[in-house]
Amino acid sequence: MTDVAIADPELHTGDEAVLRQAAFNPQVRKYWLLTGALILTASIVGIPLLIFWFPIGYALTGRYMERLRCVLTEKNLHVARGVLVRQEKTVPLDKITDLAMSHGPIMRSLGLRGLSVETAGQSGPGSLIKLVGIEGTEEFRAAVLAQRERVGASGGASSAPSPAAAAAGEAAVESGKLLTEIRDALLRIEGRLAGNPGG
Repeated sequence: MTDVAIADPELHTGDEAVLRQAAFNPQVRKYWLLTGALILTASIVGIPLLIFWFPIGYALTGRYMERLRCVLTEKNLHVARGVLVRQEKTVPLDKITDLAMSHGPIMRSLGLRGLSVETAGQSGPGSLIKLVGIEGTEEFRAAVLAQRERVGASGGASSAPSPAAAAAGEAAVESGKLLTEIRDALLRIEGRLAGNPGG
């Protein structure tokens, strides 16, 4: 894992040191073009538009890819993207609940994977950020999760567990006891039934 300088001055990371910048596989353009073509062919109206989609889509995906950035810093994950509307998102690492990887049939055929970033407190289903085509997706995901653990360890090492966490721990212990009692009762019933096959 090497430190990489930010190639895009438009992506604002503040004073944080950059730990890793994602590189994107050029095959992602083919993925976007094929996905767009499939969406257009799904509707009868879209089929004639396929003639225009490939030249326009090729230009748009190239511009989109030039402006696509994903940077891991000490405390945040910064993502910038967009052609007509530039969008920047900063996700604090301690708010990330899951980094899910996906790869459908088109992605697999092109050697791509998707990475979805889900956070605590996000509204609605789905992910906050979905990125397709990060080179070394598994390594980038591992780097983000490792840094999240470092941030979590340094931020919460000296603090006592919250009352809610303590209550949740007690509830888990009570649930475990209840499940043990249910298992024991079922074993007793099964033993009695095995000992009296006639009724």
